[in-house]
Amino acid sequence: MADASANRTTRDAGAEIARLIEIMALLRDPDRGCPWDIEQDFASIAPYTIEEAHEVADAIERKAWDELPGELGDLLLQVVFHAQMATEAGMFDFADCAAAISDKLIFRHPHVFGDENRDKSAEQQVRDWEAIKAVERAGKAERGTLDGVALGLPALTRALKLQNRAARVGFDWPGAEEVLDKITEESAELVEARDHLGPEAMEEEFGDLLFVMANLARHLNIDPELALRRANAKFTRRFNAIEASLAADGRRPEDSDLAEMDRLWDQAKAAEKAAE
Repeated sequence: MADASANRTTRDAGAEIARLIEIMALLRDPDRGCPWDIEQDFASIAPYTIEEAHEVADAIERKAWDELPGELGDLLLQVVFHAQMATEAGMFDFADCAAAISDKLIFRHPHVFGDENRDKSAEQQVRDWEAIKAVERAGKAERGTLDGVALGLPALTRALKLQNRAARVGFDWPGAEEVLDKITEESAELVEARDHLGPEAMEEEFGDLLFVMANLARHLNIDPELALRRANAKFTRRFNAIEASLAADGRRPEDSDLAEMDRLWDQAKAAEKAAE
């Protein structure tokens, strides 16, 4: 561990980034590179980019700090991969990516890099931030309130961003109670669609219900993506406990029934509560 720590403190970040860029260029070299890497394009790599970002978030959620450097490295590779393909097409390179984000950070923090006063409330900072981003969107010909919310975001995250944008111009429910009323309404419409309207209407109403649930999370200051990840993790833990209990008797879930597994679920839940 001491040697690894020493290596981290003596490595030169610029040199390591340059090395990574060189490795990626070689992997994409038509004559000497890797056939798989050579065949890729922006569209084929994009899903991996999203996946690596989620794996970073997962490591943070699990507090797996020893895994985080590797996961961040995997995510950095995605940037380098896209930049290399762009370089080959004569579009831009990694330096352009780094310059773009550096310029953006400086522009968005005039209270740090300019002459604005840093003595302001968090609320004022948010308002200033949104005003700056509005200027950026105008420069990109993004005139609508919802312009620029990326289509490639996870649907739950995009729903939250769309709702935040609309709320900034006053299109929002006053509080959580009104959202809860809307959830009741949307639930009834989903039941109506299930019973009388068919699969397409049912899917639409289910989407509406999910969208309102995301809005409830926003009103309650909950990150819905994080909440759902934690619910997934909880379900995984408890179902694993069911499997472990059955395995102790030489059985598998398919050898059990719902009543028994529900009882084992309650035991796992009680054990978790007792350990808190």
